[in-house]
Amino acid sequence: MQREEIYAALPGALLPWYASHARDLPWRRDREPYHVWLSEIMLQQTRVEAVRGYYLRFLDAFPTLRDLAAADEARLLKLWEGLGYYSRARNLQKAAQVIMSVHGGAFPASYEGLLSLPGVGPYTAGAIGSIAFGLRIPAVDGNVYRVASRFYGIREDVGRPVVQCRIRNLVTADIPSDRPG
Repeated sequence: MQREEIYAALPGALLPWYASHARDLPWRRDREPYHVWLSEIMLQQTRVEAVRGYYLRFLDAFPTLRDLAAADEARLLKLWEGLGYYSRARNLQKAAQVIMSVHGGAFPASYEGLLSLPGVGPYTAGAIGSIAFGLRIPAVDGNVYRVASRFYGIREDVGRPVVQCRIRNLVTADIPSDRPG
């Protein structure tokens, strides 16, 4: 089998496996941008099992973007207590306020719009864009760079921006158009 055939077959092999083996996590139950965004921010440098309870409590306290935007910061930080990196919680609120004031309460549905939000970088914008909006944009982190470099036979340093750009382009090209998230 040629390398191109392997690349083409990979989504068809991985997606059914994921469908039958994926963990049941509360943030995977819908594609609501607010829920996807919240989970992605909480999951940064935090174990999945640690996030589960925080995610549910947070949504109980702030069920909508409007609620988060208007929240008392002391209450917000108290709910975040134990997740660490309090700048993530502050940026969540800043981004919610931007969404309410600049975007009329609707999450930006473009990669560029997502990147414009406080605390949202390329990985998070890719995750939100692909999961919530069906955009063919990858969520590429260090693990993806490492695995993709092996998969595509790239021997250069994946820490170099030019190599990362190349990998992102390769990964993007292989995202199935019917299931980008």
